[in-house]
Amino acid sequence: MWSPSVSLSVWANAWLAGAAAPDDVLDALSQWTARHSVTAYDSVAARRTGLPWPDLDDAGPVALLQTMRTAAGPAGSHPILALVLPVPGDTRGLPPGTQFGRDAIAAGEAIVVGRPDAMVGLVPDFEYPDGDAESGHAETFDPQLCSLSWTVYSLDSAPTAEHFDLGEAEYALRDAVRSAADALGALRAGATGGEIADPRRLVEQVLDSTLAHRLPDHAPTRAVRVLENAAHVDAIITVSAGLIPSGLQSSSEVELASDALRPLTAVVRSARLAAVDSILQSAWRG
Repeated sequence: MWSPSVSLSVWANAWLAGAAAPDDVLDALSQWTARHSVTAYDSVAARRTGLPWPDLDDAGPVALLQTMRTAAGPAGSHPILALVLPVPGDTRGLPPGTQFGRDAIAAGEAIVVGRPDAMVGLVPDFEYPDGDAESGHAETFDPQLCSLSWTVYSLDSAPTAEHFDLGEAEYALRDAVRSAADALGALRAGATGGEIADPRRLVEQVLDSTLAHRLPDHAPTRAVRVLENAAHVDAIITVSAGLIPSGLQSSSEVELASDALRPLTAVVRSARLAAVDSILQSAWRG
């Protein structure tokens, strides 16, 4: 359920609302890497955030906080701040035909923040020393090996407000958990003949990787539960992807399981958006 954009959005929002300290935001970001940089993509984004332009400084995580603070507007005001998790075919929350939109789709995540007449978008990108991405480090997100660069883009207008129903998301996830579990069992039997480690154990290992991250105290219980269930389904999807050896995709069991898993990624994404939106809104109710 975690990504750099989730961490920055929920914790920076909590800080802007007075429900967290700057160090809380920095601690959340440090779970990804100690090395963050932030740069403006264009001169308008630089003007709206206070970032240098056209010269680019190697600004660190504290500058990232200041960027969010300046983009959000006057202290105490409730800014527009939203998480975006776009994929090809589902680009809700993105302005069409923009470089920000294209880069957000490539990253699979982004944040929009600002005021109706002065919006910016932020897209994160992991960077590794030469050769590390090819050697497999990029898949582990080792904070000791990578750095995280954030690019800030100016937006011409605020994105269309999305309606997220947390109750509907939770209901959909209940069915998704059952479907994912059934599909995992079918994949194990059809793709491997049972000759692998217990898939439930593999799912637990994937979920263990999320334990370093935490949510602000104001996060509603239901939203936390939805995120946890979404993470469970996502872990099953991740493990299942590894149970389909080359050449076995045509077996009936594997084909049926793959068909069952395919729509679940959209359910997980919608649930995450609904839960994070609930958490963002809850920070301003105190």
